[in-house]
Amino acid sequence: SQRFRGHDLDVVLRSLDTGSLVLTGIATSGVVLSTLRQAADLDYELAVLSDGCADGDSEVHRVLLDKVFPRQATVLSTDEWVKQLQRGQLSHHV
Repeated sequence: SQRFRGHDLDVVLRSLDTGSLVLTGIATSGVVLSTLRQAADLDYELAVLSDGCADGDSEVHRVLLDKVFPRQATVLSTDEWVKQLQRGQLSHHV
């Protein structure tokens, strides 16, 4: 889980006054999971775009999106995220 450690990413994001992140990626059980955990530990507010993630194991993917990620992030589709952004409902998740 080296998304932030060993990099200046956290420093750069904080200097830009970024307090929240939107996550997508391959693989849900790898990069997305480790980034979510580390970003949550650093107190970022998180959103995971469910249709923007994929994993080779569909059951692991489902469990992560349905049971694990919602404990630390808002999980929603790309369309839902865009609609909420347009309505100003996700200002804290931009």
